[in-house]
Amino acid sequence: MEPTISRSVTVPAAPGTVWSWVTDLPRMGELSPENVGGRWLDGTGPSLGARFRGRNRNGELQWWTRVRVVAFEPGRRFAFDVRTPFGSRVSRWEYVLAPAAGGCVVTENWYRIGSWVVRKFMGPRVTGRADRPGYNVRSIEHTLAALKARAEERAAA
Repeated sequence: MEPTISRSVTVPAAPGTVWSWVTDLPRMGELSPENVGGRWLDGTGPSLGARFRGRNRNGELQWWTRVRVVAFEPGRRFAFDVRTPFGSRVSRWEYVLAPAAGGCVVTENWYRIGSWVVRKFMGPRVTGRADRPGYNVRSIEHTLAALKARAEERAAA
């Protein structure tokens, strides 16, 4: 399956360090313009099959999602599927890390896998975003810039 949107950035930090940041879903709100965090269910933490409840915000609109980790290759690949509270598929998010000179290349992929009803009706009403792909381009670029800035701040400290 090819991603709907894919963006990459070189981050001046070791893949293991960046891996710890992108798999820390409760703190993803520090990097993402829409996600505000959430919590691991059943005390599992990041692992293959782990479940997570994500929280999101757009202005006054707030909603939560069901998340399940579908790929977990430490230091290399982390992917999770997102569903509505009712169980309808929405999307898949994926982070792929590759070593590079002075750090690593981080690629963030978004796969649009939700049904037509979710895309055209439920999603825009719940999230306030009629153009989800257009918004997610900016969201991914924001998140990757935040990852890079975090690494640069830590390197300067």
